[in-house]
Amino acid sequence: MKFKTCTQLWSSLCLLLSIFVTQAQENPAQQQPNIVLFLVDDMGWQDTSVPFHSVQTDLNKRYHTPNMERMAAEGVKFTRAYSCSVCSPTRVSLMTGMNAMNHRVTNWTIKKNVAQDAKHPTLSFPKWNVNGMSATAGIENTVHATPFPSLLQQSGYHTVHVGKAHFGALTTPGENPLNLGFDVNIAGTACGGLASYWGTHDFSHSGKLGKKSTQRGAWDVPGLEPYHGKDIFLTEALTLEALKAIEKPIKQNKPFYLYMAHYAIHAPIMEDKRFYQKYLEKGIDPTEAKYASMIEAMDKSLGDIMDFLQQRNVADNTIILFMSDNGGLSATKRGGEKHSHNRPLSSGKGSAHEGGVRVPMMVKWPRVSVAGSVCHQPLIIEDFFPSILEMAGVKQSQTVQNIDGQSFVSLIKTPATGIQSRALYWHYPNQWGPKGPGIGASSAILLDDWKLIYYHQNQSVELFNLKTDIGEQNNLASKNRAKITKLSRLLGDTLKQSNAQMPSLKDGGARIPYPSTN
Repeated sequence: MKFKTCTQLWSSLCLLLSIFVTQAQENPAQQQPNIVLFLVDDMGWQDTSVPFHSVQTDLNKRYHTPNMERMAAEGVKFTRAYSCSVCSPTRVSLMTGMNAMNHRVTNWTIKKNVAQDAKHPTLSFPKWNVNGMSATAGIENTVHATPFPSLLQQSGYHTVHVGKAHFGALTTPGENPLNLGFDVNIAGTACGGLASYWGTHDFSHSGKLGKKSTQRGAWDVPGLEPYHGKDIFLTEALTLEALKAIEKPIKQNKPFYLYMAHYAIHAPIMEDKRFYQKYLEKGIDPTEAKYASMIEAMDKSLGDIMDFLQQRNVADNTIILFMSDNGGLSATKRGGEKHSHNRPLSSGKGSAHEGGVRVPMMVKWPRVSVAGSVCHQPLIIEDFFPSILEMAGVKQSQTVQNIDGQSFVSLIKTPATGIQSRALYWHYPNQWGPKGPGIGASSAILLDDWKLIYYHQNQSVELFNLKTDIGEQNNLASKNRAKITKLSRLLGDTLKQSNAQMPSLKDGGARIPYPSTN
């Protein structure tokens, strides 16, 4: 090509540059994708208008979550996604890719070197990692692990933490997400709960009591002072801060990871008055109406983030994952109020039954996920670690821990793949608190449609066929000895290989044995 003048040369170069930029904009898949993990706290499998069951339930009809419906229509809905039964074990499994039997953060954490186990009449609970996780070696009573956000960070991602952390105990390195691979931390601390959802209360007990204090209480949500005294719900305030935080990497054309970890819909059950009245007008019990308003506020946050990504022209290069940290509360008193749900699943948070561990999950991956598709393959929370790294094109070979999770990227691409035979495990040698089916120290295994729960207190077992009995109402332990033998042996062998900790009897101190075929 010959150019007669410098002007012609400059014009041609500009044209070529314009073509290159246009092609890059039209094909963002060549860039590292942005990733948003939207994690909800204590959200039950049916706490949404999106049906995760084979049929629509009365709870689906109660709630209004149009943005979850939108995400389900644009991505993949996973009907058999599992977490741990309480929050810290789930969050540590997420960050480390390890099963709870291996990371040993088996109950919820808060105070340094203090176990949060409820009192038990006959069991003494084992020493566990009460201080949570740490990316720093040598911290007592912690699991030392490489958090996946640090690997994203090392690969050029701008990493943002918003909301509930609950990774490590107070005054330990794991308390602060900035020590776990995040560039930004908004409102994340050691606390697993909160004092108040209302800005008029300063998201604080002191504000709730009408007293202003310069000292933050242990359960006060930190770092949101600009919203103090304002008529704003916490879920909205966190969303506004999240959008501000990702504006920077978007302008810099830098990939980002947003961990949008809402405190909602964890207790206390407090109404968001933007949505509360309409549920009262439907004749719903006031406590349930408050809860429904919290769910809709959470859903609005999801929609606001999706809209923001579209407005900034990055939606086509952003993966969104939706998950809950455990099942919803069930028949649990909070402040004199009783709140129950999870139908048709049995029990709730703290339970090895489905109501405690089966949770809503969706993934939207532009040009990869099949719009409106459904996947019935069981998967578990530690699978997020290798999956997110694979999505980002980041290798996990630099971790100090062994990874138990398996990537579910192939299931996003081909969700209709037949069910693969894979055992999932839960280990909870602790006591959370409330009574209910499946609550208490236990270990469990799920293989295909069969679930066995081994209770530590009396070494009894429950056996359920979830295909025919999703509500776990028919214990088949006395009717299918062959299945009991197979699953008990597999569970016991796996616990033994991991040297999983077990409780002991207060009377005599004998250690509870692993399940066996004896």
